[in-house]
Amino acid sequence: MTDQTPSTTSAPRHPAVVAFHQSRIDNVQLRVADAITSFAGSMPFVYLHAAVFVAWMLWVESNPWPTLTLVVSLEAIFLSTFVMIGQNRQAEFQKIKAEHDFVEQELELKTNTDLTREIHVLTTELHRRVIDEAPRSG
Repeated sequence: MTDQTPSTTSAPRHPAVVAFHQSRIDNVQLRVADAITSFAGSMPFVYLHAAVFVAWMLWVESNPWPTLTLVVSLEAIFLSTFVMIGQNRQAEFQKIKAEHDFVEQELELKTNTDLTREIHVLTTELHRRVIDEAPRSG
C-alpha cells in the first residue's frame, strides 16, 4: 500500500481498481486509515515499539508497569480496529471487481454468441450457394 494512485505510465489497470483507488483518495478518513495501517504493518513500527517499551520499562515505570499495560491494551484495541478496516476495504474491493468482471464476462458471452450465430448464418448461406446452386455436370 505504498502507492495507491494509479500511474499513467504503468501498465493499464482494471477499471474497478482505478475507481476504487480514486474513491479512497477522495475520502480523508480512508486515507488516514490507510496511512496508519501501512505504518502499523511495517518493521519500523515494530522497532519503534520495541524501543519505546524498553525505555518505558527501564526509566518511566517500575515493575509491574500498570500504565504501560493500559497503553498497550488500548493500542491493541485500536490496531485491531484498523486491521478490520483493512479487511473491510479488501472485501469491498473484491466485491466491486467481481461485479465489474461479471458484467464484462456477460458482455463477452453475448458478443461471442452473436458472432457464432452470424458465422452459422454465413456458413449456411455459403453452403447453399456453393453446394446447392453449383452447376451440375453430368
